Amino acid sequence: MTVTVDRVTDVCTKLGEGAVWDSASGTLWWVDIAAPALHRYMPETGRTEHWPMPSAIGCVAPRRTGGAILGLEQGWSGFDPADGTITLINDRAPGRAGHRFNDGAVDPAGRFWAGTMPKAGPRDAAAGEAGDGELFCLEPDGSCRPVIDALYIQNGLAFSPDGKRMYLSDSYPAVRTIWQFDYDLEGGTPSNRRLFFDTREVPGRPDGAAMDADGCYWMAGIDGWQILRLTPEGKVDRSIAVPVEKPTCLAFGGPDLRDLYITCMGPGLITPGTEARQPDAGGLFACHPGVAGYAPPPAAA
Repeated sequence: MTVTVDRVTDVCTKLGEGAVWDSASGTLWWVDIAAPALHRYMPETGRTEHWPMPSAIGCVAPRRTGGAILGLEQGWSGFDPADGTITLINDRAPGRAGHRFNDGAVDPAGRFWAGTMPKAGPRDAAAGEAGDGELFCLEPDGSCRPVIDALYIQNGLAFSPDGKRMYLSDSYPAVRTIWQFDYDLEGGTPSNRRLFFDTREVPGRPDGAAMDADGCYWMAGIDGWQILRLTPEGKVDRSIAVPVEKPTCLAFGGPDLRDLYITCMGPGLITPGTEARQPDAGGLFACHPGVAGYAPPPAAA
């Protein structure tokens, strides 16, 4: 099956990330970490809204009570798109000075999970430096707890539609691994961490992810010009070529969740000399992969 990947807006981000479908409004949120800015795409009209952010924004999720929750440097924050108001919810994360949020996802119970990393880039594993990124969980009551540490470039966070599995990856070149966990949805506790997929088998490293209705995991293959569908057993089921070198995040959307949206890195972050090959780098793309997706619920905090 040949899949066509098309650019859907004229927005150009430097570091597009955090794509998430808002089922209540039928819109797609995504962020530009480097700008920093928040964007919202309305497929029915083709219109896109934009809001500048006060600090690096790593992730976003629609909020159960309306608006969205943002992962900003100052902490988890509520956002009202009607007037652009930002209200702090919890400042425990990112926590460390010089750190920011990176990839995030909401579990089926409404907990908003997100990882952190140094703004200046990850520590040097070759020099014996352990990663100092952490994975945090924002609970529905607004409290926040750290869960996993020693991460370099946290990414690939996703939850199976039945809430029984959690996925997490590290994009750092020396790691480039996706892990699978058993997940206790009632308590919000991952356990039994194990190898899910070693991306040394494919051209791209693991970046953002999405789940489909069959429980398969979709990976944005940064540096690989592709996205992958992985079965629950960690086997490559499909590979779709994309017109950009550095796809960063994925989200299923549309009225039947059959549209797959793709964010990517843009000018200044792509490999020099590849500009002519990827003139639309930094754009928001969409394709129809032929399967129904899964859209996480809104964050409950």
